[in-house]
Amino acid sequence: GVGSSGDLHLDQNIRAAIKKAKSVTAWVIRNVISRSKEVMLNVFRTIIRPHIEYAVQIWNPPASHGNWNLIMESEDVQRSFTRLIEGIGLLTYEERLQELELTTLLKRRMRGDMIEAYKNITGKVRYGQDLFRLSRSGANILKDSKA
Repeated sequence: GVGSSGDLHLDQNIRAAIKKAKSVTAWVIRNVISRSKEVMLNVFRTIIRPHIEYAVQIWNPPASHGNWNLIMESEDVQRSFTRLIEGIGLLTYEERLQELELTTLLKRRMRGDMIEAYKNITGKVRYGQDLFRLSRSGANILKDSKA
């Protein structure tokens, strides 16, 4: 589940997810012998990233003042894991992501948000219809005065 404090901040939940992902990373380091690109990429996608992204639609920290530390902490899990992969560990983070055909976790969350907004606007889902309304031309999203 996802817990929050009385003021609905989810910082504790984010930190717990990061801690769990780091713990699983340590387990992988101890127990997985191969550090090949294929093996490590599959391990990251199937075992580690789900811990970081569990219920991300709820706790996604917005990119704003005060949240950059949480965003960078979650990104550090991916950054440190990609360093473990043989042959690319000494490249820059951006080069490692490019080599592995991954994006930053922040970009993944932003993409997920855009997909959900698109599904809401086009009526492909039955939740959140009251969050957006389109201008007469259909080109602009207007903030609903009720929200």
